[in-house]
Amino acid sequence: MTMHLTLTAFRLRIGAVALLLAVLTAAEPLRAQREPLASAGLTVSQAREGLSRALTLDAVIDLAEARSEQIAIAQFGVARAAAGEQRARSERLPQLSGGASYDRTLKSEFAGLFSSGSADGGAGGGDFADLPFGQSNAFRLNLGFSQALYAGGRIDAQQRLAAVGRSVADSSLKSARAQLVLDATQAFYDAALTDRLVAIAEASLQQADAIVAQVELSYKAGRAPEFEWLRARVARDNQRPNVIRAKANRTFAYLRLKQLLEIPSPQAVTVTAELDGAAIETPARFASQLALVAAAPAGRTALGRVPVEQAASAVQAREAALRITKSQRLPYVSLNSAFGEVAYAGLPGFNDWRTNWTVGASMQIPLFTGGRLKAEETSAGADLGEARARQKLAVEIAEAETEAALALLEAAVATWQASAGTVEQAARAYDIADLRYREGISTQLELLDARLVLQVAQVNRAQAARDMQVSRARVALLPDLPLGSAAIDAAGSAAAQAAASRGTAATASGGGIR
Repeated sequence: MTMHLTLTAFRLRIGAVALLLAVLTAAEPLRAQREPLASAGLTVSQAREGLSRALTLDAVIDLAEARSEQIAIAQFGVARAAAGEQRARSERLPQLSGGASYDRTLKSEFAGLFSSGSADGGAGGGDFADLPFGQSNAFRLNLGFSQALYAGGRIDAQQRLAAVGRSVADSSLKSARAQLVLDATQAFYDAALTDRLVAIAEASLQQADAIVAQVELSYKAGRAPEFEWLRARVARDNQRPNVIRAKANRTFAYLRLKQLLEIPSPQAVTVTAELDGAAIETPARFASQLALVAAAPAGRTALGRVPVEQAASAVQAREAALRITKSQRLPYVSLNSAFGEVAYAGLPGFNDWRTNWTVGASMQIPLFTGGRLKAEETSAGADLGEARARQKLAVEIAEAETEAALALLEAAVATWQASAGTVEQAARAYDIADLRYREGISTQLELLDARLVLQVAQVNRAQAARDMQVSRARVALLPDLPLGSAAIDAAGSAAAQAAASRGTAATASGGGIR
C-alpha cells in the first residue's frame, strides 16, 4: 500500500514537471512575438485583432532620424573635425613633457679605468668614482619645454584649415539630415499613394462585378445577348491584374518605408495622409522654410545652399593648404628648455641628485630639397585652381537646380489644382451612364468608358497630391540638400506617373470585347 502511494505521488510530480515545461516552451515563442510588437508600439491583443501602427509624417521623420546610420556617420565626422580644431590650436600653446628612466649598467668600457692609484684620484679612483662613467645605476627625471615663436604662418594656416574642416563637417551633417528627411517624406507619400491606388483598383473591380451581375441577370432573362455578358466578364477579369499589381506596388512601398525606419518587415504599419481632399495643406514642419525659398529673388537662388557653401569651404581649405606649403620655405623658430635630475646611487636619497638645466632657441630652415618644395607648391596651386572651378560649377548647378525644383513644385500644384472637381465630375458621369444603361438607353461600352474615365481621374488626383507634397518638402529642404536632388525627384515622379499610366492603359486596352 505504501509503495503504491509512493508511485502515485511520483507520477503526479512527473506530470507537474512536464506541464511546467510545456508552459515554458509555449511561452517562449509568445515572448519572441511580443518583442517586435512592443518595438512597433503594438500589444498582443492589438496584433490578434489585426490592428496596425498608423504613422504620421512627423513620426516617420523622427523615427528615421533616430535610427539613421548616415546621421550617426555625419555626427562622428563633426566630432572628428572638432578634435582636429583642438589639435591645430594646441600648436600655439607651450608643449611640456616629462619623463623618468632607470639604467642598470651590466658591463662598461670604463670599468677599472680609474682603479689604479694616482696623485689625482688616489686608490680606488678618488673623486673619479663620482663621475657618471661606468656607474652601475642611473636614475633620471626629465622635464622638457618647447614654445613655437615663428613658423612662417603655418600654424595660422593649420588653424584655418581645421576651422574649414569643422564647417564642412557641420554642413555635411545638415545635408545628411535634409536628405534623410526628404527620403522619409517621399517614402511616406509613396506608401500613401499606393494605399490610394489599391483602393481605386478595388473600387473599380467592385464596379465591374456589379456590371457583370447586372448583365448576367439580363442575359439569363433573355433581355441581353451573350456578347454583352462576355464583354462584361472580360472587362471584370481585366481589372483583377490591376488590383494585384497595385497591391504588389503597395507591398514594395511599405517594405521601403520599413527599411528606412528599421522596422521588421512582418510588422504591420499604415500611414495617415490625405491625398484626395478638397484642400491639402503644406506639412507644418516645411511651411516656413518653403515660403523663404520661394521668396528668394531671381538669379540669387543659389545663395545659402549647403553645396555652394561647401564648395566655398573647399576653396578656403586649398588656400590654407597652399599657405602651409609655402611656409616650409620660411624659418621655424622655437624656444626650448630642458630640466633634469640624475642620480647614480643604488637607492638615491635626497642629496644624491644632480641637476641639469638648459635654455635655448632653435631655428630650422630648408637649404636644398631637390625641388620638393617647388613641386608641392605647384600641386597645391593646382588643387586651389580646381577648387575654384568646382565652386563656380556648384553655383551654376545650384541655381539651375533650384529653378528646376521651383518649376516642379509649380507644375505639381497646377496639376493638382487642375484635377480639382474632375473626380466629382467623372463620378457623376459614371452614375449617369449606369442609370442610362439600366434604363436601356445606353450601351455597355459607354458604361465601361465612364468607369475608365473615373478611374483615371482618381489616379491622377492621388498622383498629383503626392507629387505636390513631395515637391513642397523638396523645395523647403533645398538649401541643405546635396546637388542632383531635383533631377532625381523628377525622374522618380516620371517613373511613378508611368507606372500609374500603365495600369490605366491596361484597363483601356482590355476593357471588353469591341
